[in-house]
Amino acid sequence: MFGYSMVQMVRAHADKLDKPVREEILNLYKPFKWTPCFLHNMFQRFLKFQKKLSVIIEFENGCYEAGCDEVKKVMSNHFFNKVKRDFPRVSCCSAEVTPNGLEEMLTNCSHIRKIHSNREVHALLDTAVPSANAQNVTRNRTALTGKGVTVAVIDTGIYPHEDLSGRIVGFRDFINNRPDPYDDNGHGTHCAGDVAGNGAASEGRYMGPAPEANVIGVKVLNKMGSGSLETVMDGVEWCIQNNESNQENRIDIISMSLGSSAQSYGTENNDPMVKIVEEAWAAGIVVCVAAGNEGPESGTIASPGISDRVITVGALDDRNTPETRSDDDVAGFSSRGPTIYNVQKPDILAPGVNIISLRSPNSYLDKLQKSSRVENNYFVLSGTSMATPICAGIVALMKQQNPNQTPDDIKYNLLKGADLWTERDPNIYGSGYINAENSIPNA
Repeated sequence: MFGYSMVQMVRAHADKLDKPVREEILNLYKPFKWTPCFLHNMFQRFLKFQKKLSVIIEFENGCYEAGCDEVKKVMSNHFFNKVKRDFPRVSCCSAEVTPNGLEEMLTNCSHIRKIHSNREVHALLDTAVPSANAQNVTRNRTALTGKGVTVAVIDTGIYPHEDLSGRIVGFRDFINNRPDPYDDNGHGTHCAGDVAGNGAASEGRYMGPAPEANVIGVKVLNKMGSGSLETVMDGVEWCIQNNESNQENRIDIISMSLGSSAQSYGTENNDPMVKIVEEAWAAGIVVCVAAGNEGPESGTIASPGISDRVITVGALDDRNTPETRSDDDVAGFSSRGPTIYNVQKPDILAPGVNIISLRSPNSYLDKLQKSSRVENNYFVLSGTSMATPICAGIVALMKQQNPNQTPDDIKYNLLKGADLWTERDPNIYGSGYINAENSIPNA
């Protein structure tokens, strides 16, 4: 087997192929175990020239344009090879390549730093507002409701629910390219309600912390709650570009209740998903991301939550007793730190167990979990997916109170204002339990 040409390619260029890409190529040989030897060469030739691999190509710093030109020149010589998306901000492009095209690229393109798998990304699923002390927050005689603040929910889309009426101010679909808001999974709608639902269909009973904030749906996950590194990067890049071209209607906050198991790139700054969310942060957008639902094991923080810049949110279980915190604890499913790069995470905990929010009728989750329906318009879910937009909603209150706060200012005040446990492990509890009242200065 180890004389096969694709194995030789992986060996020769192992330093430029991340582990998932290497494994995907080598796994192409698995069916050969049950194939007569005289057919191996024919099957290998078929795979080399027609099997398509979905990848992210990362170029050396400062070499994006030259690298893209080299790659496109090689691809023009191969069927089934094409560049799909350009991400010059992080010196990457996404592409479909055959093993044969990949080998020529690795041999002849001098500016390629790394080839990454276009890995799958998932929605992170497994009495919140009073528990987070985010109800009736008033500063300078003004009740803070998130008014004038815009939150982009990068997820499965947003159903135009009554509780968001008039406040879905934008929608972008990277899955089906549909122009109008919809959510065929249901996860994104629930998250949007966790941020900004105003309780219109429940006489105010089920509200998010920022009931007057605007929301934008950025659909990067499909009906099953799955997407790819490419679609998530597309979504974040779109948010950054929106602010560059539309200063009047800027996105203030990104909420991302999605992720994938962290892969080792030597440092988190080499992870393409971390790169793109940190670009958004540097552009002035506060980014809240889910820690993941792989607890209680340590070292399970998902990407892009492994970023040392963005706000990584774990889930707290308030035991349905918002009036007391003595029985509160971290949710068993909430991912723990440290990250695979030994960075302390999560940053903070927010309510994430049995959260009642908006229902998207006839969506995948709505049909799959009929028992989770609450009345006619709501749905109950648990996960760091729910904790993250609740945190984003509190950030919206902070931005309303002082629009000039930078993402670093917001993170500092949010973590400083958290309620601490007497004895705590920061890789389980972060800075503590989110507390909106404590995190918003009076001045």
